[in-house]
Amino acid sequence: MKILILGGTVFLGRALTDAAIARGHRVTHFNRGRAPDPRVETVVGDRTAGLDAIAGRRWDAVIDTCAYVPAVVAKSAEALRDNVGRYLFVSSISVYADLGVPNVDENAPVAALGDRSAETMTPETYGPLKALCEDEVRKVFGERALIARPGLIVGPHDPTDRFSYWPWRIAKGGVVLAPGKALRGLQFIDVRDLAVWMVALLERQATGTFQATGPKSNLNMGTFLDACARVVDTKPEIAWTDEALLAAHEVKPWTELPLWLPENDAAHAGFMKVSITRALAAGLTIRPVTDTIRDTLEWLKTRSPDHAWKAGLTPERETELLKARAEAVLQP
Repeated sequence: MKILILGGTVFLGRALTDAAIARGHRVTHFNRGRAPDPRVETVVGDRTAGLDAIAGRRWDAVIDTCAYVPAVVAKSAEALRDNVGRYLFVSSISVYADLGVPNVDENAPVAALGDRSAETMTPETYGPLKALCEDEVRKVFGERALIARPGLIVGPHDPTDRFSYWPWRIAKGGVVLAPGKALRGLQFIDVRDLAVWMVALLERQATGTFQATGPKSNLNMGTFLDACARVVDTKPEIAWTDEALLAAHEVKPWTELPLWLPENDAAHAGFMKVSITRALAAGLTIRPVTDTIRDTLEWLKTRSPDHAWKAGLTPERETELLKARAEAVLQP
């Protein structure tokens, strides 16, 4: 196949390029040309201004990895209507109106954006805007539209550090502060598994909407940290810390303590408990979590030692919180 990727150089786009090339496909990137991949053709342009640079050319499929605003997606879809066979839009499980319940599937209602005149992406509008982007793709491509709704994407080259922090911290050993309870459930998907599956869907000319995360069986924070320890062959002391204490010290979920959504966050109680039945039936395969941990750690070794982490506790902050935890335990 000839595949056009809008974006293509960062994280998921990179993994999609790897997967497509490995499966014998020809890839073209359309982006601003800041970090061109020498393995593929790069067409330089800014999609917010239009796709004139690729007008008249044809591809079997386009993968849209980097769209958040409906008006921009509408422009891209219209420009490519007669130029590509299938439009695969990368959405998110954040589109749902109610993630407060477990086992949400693809038929659940999506969130609505109250004010369509303010289509600016914020943490609050991210989900509704992605849902509207999906609508624009379906409107133009109909049965040729393919929507992927990933959960948290993890693995090598992740620029967010939301997963990477934990293997790195466990590898350092010592006393590791961890949030809440060990049995709190987790879901995430290795970027490489997601990419291979998405390319395979295009090969089969699949259509419809699929949410994709993992693993197939239950995973919780305790077993995840145990897996990290096995990979690095260390025995850290895990200091499970009451969520009330973390709240009292204004610890930020998801950023200061990645993969943590407090139990009292009723609006997101089902975020790490969505159904992936449809994706599994459509061929999604998920590698062992230890493989993702190991490969992420190997990639982390290639980064600069003074890399500025985008998520996770600083050593000073962790020491402060461990001290507060110890004092709380000693109180009568």
